[in-house]
Amino acid sequence: MPDSHLHALLAVLGISVLSFSGGLVLALGPARVRAVLPWLVALSAGALLGNVFLHLLPEAVEHMGGFSTALGAWVLGGVLGFFAIEAGLHWHHHGEDVERHAHDHAHAHAHGGVRTVAWMNLLGDLLHNIIDGMLVAGAWLVGPDIGLATTVAVALHEIPQEFGDLGVLLHAGMTPRRALTLNFLSAAGAIGGAVVVLTLGKAVHVEHQLVPLAAGGFLYVACADLVPELKRGVAGKGLPLTLMALLAGIALVALVPAHPGHGGH
Repeated sequence: MPDSHLHALLAVLGISVLSFSGGLVLALGPARVRAVLPWLVALSAGALLGNVFLHLLPEAVEHMGGFSTALGAWVLGGVLGFFAIEAGLHWHHHGEDVERHAHDHAHAHAHGGVRTVAWMNLLGDLLHNIIDGMLVAGAWLVGPDIGLATTVAVALHEIPQEFGDLGVLLHAGMTPRRALTLNFLSAAGAIGGAVVVLTLGKAVHVEHQLVPLAAGGFLYVACADLVPELKRGVAGKGLPLTLMALLAGIALVALVPAHPGHGGH
């Protein structure tokens, strides 16, 4: 197995395991999780934006011989595609309602059964994770620098998302054990997405299609989902800390060692 394939599979496996981070809602309590969530969201937004502008777009521009209409179309496709998925399957659960979901957990159980929103949430997350797995695997096929930067950005984005996802499942009437198990199985969809891309190999035009598609998708998630949450939560003294967290996220992916011959670094 080529090193790029092995690294891609290990990366998506690690990202899938992060689904258990949602269990911190149970261990720490919703109030403590809510206190750190804005900084995690800011860190995630910075990492996604940093990966888009410092790694993915430069890589795509280099391999396509400059910025072109085709490249712009793929980026727009990523933006619109992620919007369509989110709007259609309602997976906008980045933690803003974690506290309410956790407090209402017992109340939901009193009504018996599991509400439909839980299955819709899991279905949406499964599709989301399959796409993430494809994008991460495609990044590793381009090179270790793009692969590592994309893995870091996706992993940081996954943690605050899992807080919200677990809260939704608990609120819908699932037991904690069942919620954690099903959430992990949904997250493991990333492995399936990675296997598809790695199996197709050269049949997928990674630099011309998947990389700009990933750039557009991550740009949408950062600007449409994460930044609006930060704007709602920032007030007074919170602004400097939020900016620092954003810059820290950008720095994390900016400091990924460059691989000779990739991205012009």
